Order: sequence, then C-alpha cells, then structure tokens
Amino acid sequence: MPLVTWNLLPVLIPIALILCGLLGCREKSTSVAQTAVWLSRGLLCLYGLNLAAYFFLSTPEPAQQLLRHTELSQIMLALIVIMSWVLFRFSRNYMNGQANLPRYYRWLMFTLASVAVTVMSNHLVLFWLGWFCISLSLHNLLTFFPDRPRAILAAHKKFILARIAELTLLIAFVLLYQQHQSVYISSLLSSLTEPLKMGQPLAWQDQLAACLIALAALIKCAQLPFHGWLIQVVESPTPVSALLHAGVINLGGYMLLLFAPLVSQSAPAIWLLLIVAGLSTLASSLVMTTRISVKVRLAWSTSAQMGLMLLEFALGLYELVLLHLLAHSFYKAYSFLNSSNAINDYLRLALCAPTKYQANKPVFPTMKDWSLALIIATFCVVAVRFAFHFDSAFSTWWLFALALSILLVQWRSSEHSVSWLRSFVTGLALTLIYAALKSLMWFALPAETNHVAAFSYPDIWAMSLFTLLFTINLLLHYQIHWPWVRRLSMTLFAGLYLDEWVTRAVLKIWPVTLPARSKQKHSTSPSQLSLPKHY
Repeated sequence: MPLVTWNLLPVLIPIALILCGLLGCREKSTSVAQTAVWLSRGLLCLYGLNLAAYFFLSTPEPAQQLLRHTELSQIMLALIVIMSWVLFRFSRNYMNGQANLPRYYRWLMFTLASVAVTVMSNHLVLFWLGWFCISLSLHNLLTFFPDRPRAILAAHKKFILARIAELTLLIAFVLLYQQHQSVYISSLLSSLTEPLKMGQPLAWQDQLAACLIALAALIKCAQLPFHGWLIQVVESPTPVSALLHAGVINLGGYMLLLFAPLVSQSAPAIWLLLIVAGLSTLASSLVMTTRISVKVRLAWSTSAQMGLMLLEFALGLYELVLLHLLAHSFYKAYSFLNSSNAINDYLRLALCAPTKYQANKPVFPTMKDWSLALIIATFCVVAVRFAFHFDSAFSTWWLFALALSILLVQWRSSEHSVSWLRSFVTGLALTLIYAALKSLMWFALPAETNHVAAFSYPDIWAMSLFTLLFTINLLLHYQIHWPWVRRLSMTLFAGLYLDEWVTRAVLKIWPVTLPARSKQKHSTSPSQLSLPKHY
C-alpha cells in the first residue's frame, strides 16, 4: 500500500463518525446504541493501524498539506478515540429509554468528528471550521432536554460566547495570513521561529494575532467572568458533561500548544494569560470549596484546572500543559460518569457504625505539624528539581510542595496516623513520579521552547497566587468563626456575583425565551394558586 494511503488513515476516523451519524442514527432506528458501541471498537482498531503506520511507515511531510502528523496530534487523536469508546459504552445504559435517542447519538458523533478534524488540521480555514462545528454540535447536545430552563439559559450564554471566541480567532487567522501569505499552520510556525532565533520582535499583526488567540483560549476554557455557562450545563445528560469537561474545553490549551511559537513571543498575550487565568484559578478553586453538589463542584474544578493549565503555558511549561491536559481529561471523564455513586458512598458511610475516632471531636493539626509537613515537602521538591536539572519556573514546584504538605498533614491527622519517616518517603516518591511524568511529555513537544526563568516577575506572580490560595483555603477550613472569613465564605458561595452581571448583559444583547413550562410556573398570579383544604 502506498505511503500516501497510510498517511490518510486518520481521516477515516472523522469520516466514520460523520457517516454513522448520518446513516446509522435515523429517527426510527432501534439499534443506534449498539451501532455506536461497534463504531467505537472500530475506531480503536483504526487508530491502532494509524499509530503503527505513523511510527514505522512515516515519511518527511511537506509543509503545505491539510493534515498534521505530529506526536501531539497523535496523542490528541488517541484521546478522542478513547473518549468515544467510553462515552458510547456508558450511554448505552445511561440513555436507554430516552426520547430522541438517535438525535443524541448523531450530535455526539458530529461533535467528536469535529474535534478530530480540528486536532488534525494543518490549514487555518479547516481549523476554524472544525472549531466552529464543535460549538454548533455541542449546542444541540446541551439543549437535549428542552424543558429545563437552566440548561437553555446556559446553552444560550455558551452560544454567544462561542461566537465571540470564533470571531476573535477568525480575525487572528486573517492577520496571520496577511502577514505571512500562507494558510498552512506548519509554514506559519516555521516563519515565526526565524525572528525568534535572530532576536527580532514580532510585527504588530503577529502581536495582535497572539493576543486574540490567547483571548479565544480564555473564553474557550471558561475563565472568569466567562464561566457561568460551564457551571450551569450540568443540567445536560451526564455523558455530555463528561465530553465537555474531559475533552472539548481542553481545546483552548491544545490551541496554545499548537501556536506556541507565536504566543510565547508576545509579552502582552503572556501577561493576559497570567493575569486572567491566574485570578480565575484562585477564585474558582476557592468557590469550589463552598459547593455541595458533586457536579457543580466538578464544574468549578474544571474552571480552576483550565486556569492553571493556561497559567502553566504562560510560564513556558509546555510539557506540564500536555500532562495536565491528559490527566484532567481522564480524571474528569471518570468523575462525571461516576458521580451517581456519590449517593451509594454516602449511604455506605451512614450505615457504618461510628468508630471511636469519629465519635470524638475532630483533631486539628498543630503549627508543628504544618511546619514539619511544609519542610518535608519543600525538601522533596528542591532535591528532585536539582536532581533532574530543572531550571524553569519554580512556581509550579511551589504549588506541588503546598499540595504535598496538605496531604501529609491529613495523613498525620487521620485515624491511622502515619509516621513522619513514612510521610517523607511517600512524599519523595510522589515528587519523583511527578518529575518523571513531566520529563516524559517532552517527546511530544518541539525542542525549542521559551521557558520563564525561576523567580522572574511572572514566576513571582504565580507563586504569590498559589500562596494566597493556600492561606485562604486554610482559613476557610479552620478559622471560619472569624467574622471576615465568614463574610468571605458567603461571597464565595455566591460565586463572587460575576455570573449575574454577565447573564444580565447577555440577555440584554440577545434575549432568550425560556421553556413554556418554566414561564407558566413563574407567571402564575397569586389568585391562581390553590391552597390545601385544611387551610
């Protein structure tokens, strides 16, 4: 078989999804769920052939072609295929008996096909069309339950914000084409690396395009204040939430990795990401601690994790961005699909007999425990960082040290307390695993990357945010009786009131008609209310 044919194997994945969505998901189809499961198995086999062809039959690629065959695109394509298999298998039982089931599977397949086209594209127009089709297909999934007012309102806000992101991305691509006279992404990136080697600044068209791409990524990743729709789309079916949080929302990070040679050279774009994503990480992480609903907590967690991923990109830690993207995808897919088991876990704990430890008052860690935990965590981080010769930003290592210290204190305060020696060995092992995974991601990234120096202004900004997050989280957990901490907790419970302002602005720009059932419920006058007979 010619090598050109092997290079076209990835194209069969979105083609199969589109054809199955058109032909296999007709309105009167009764076996659409089983068809989707068999399709996912076929996609796994097809990707296996594609991966073998990429490693054993790959040839040097011309710069001007529609598709990209890189390690990064192969990883993203693997993520899409695995998520397709998981979601189709889960939906077979979860969506069984639902009305309009063929419509659900059709738009799910169209969404996955659009994501596959986007991550494989090497053409600006094809990339933008894939980005646009993702939003349109996802909109039909978010409105699968048309009688839920919150779902309709969230989808409406998402629709408007998506159009803004697509418009900014379109303007950025037009500027890049005018400046470089090429629509092929690989050619653009090659031309952008030459000024970097010669120390020349970017042209104003490239600077503006970099800022617009960064803005589109911030909107796509639901950063504050564009986060409200992400919190409210939990009204959609659980597989749709898993697809959104585990796959679609990560595309902002992938786009930044793709255009890293451009965005990394623009100081305004980098500081835009540092400020907006950094503050979003801080606020979303704190708001998440005030939520009770499992899905809502996961939604706020997604906003915080996406902010942290964009912050890592601004610090030049591209290998950490890729690791974060993959880990977050699998974690959020599992968390959403397993969210219904929270009831079983609660009942299991309620039926268990209270232990002696549970009957006593909770044990609060002392200042000595916190000091020792922080010293151990900092030593592990500094030792491993020095051993692996990491010379990039220190802020993410500082975040790891803070998280590790919290984990060590929790172990010491648990019913079966762990010795400090065992805590040290475990902490050192976790730090080594983190460093090894961080180093492993380098094989999928370009050799030339712009790292931010340790303790530079961007690094100090990130360290300050992480320290503030650590401090406020401890105050909310242990000093909630302080008046100002209690007021802060109430403000965080209200989501900092940011989404209310955005919702009002969106409804003024483009009003939406809520479902008839909701309108009838809210428009009922007091005279129409009927009281019980005993009144």
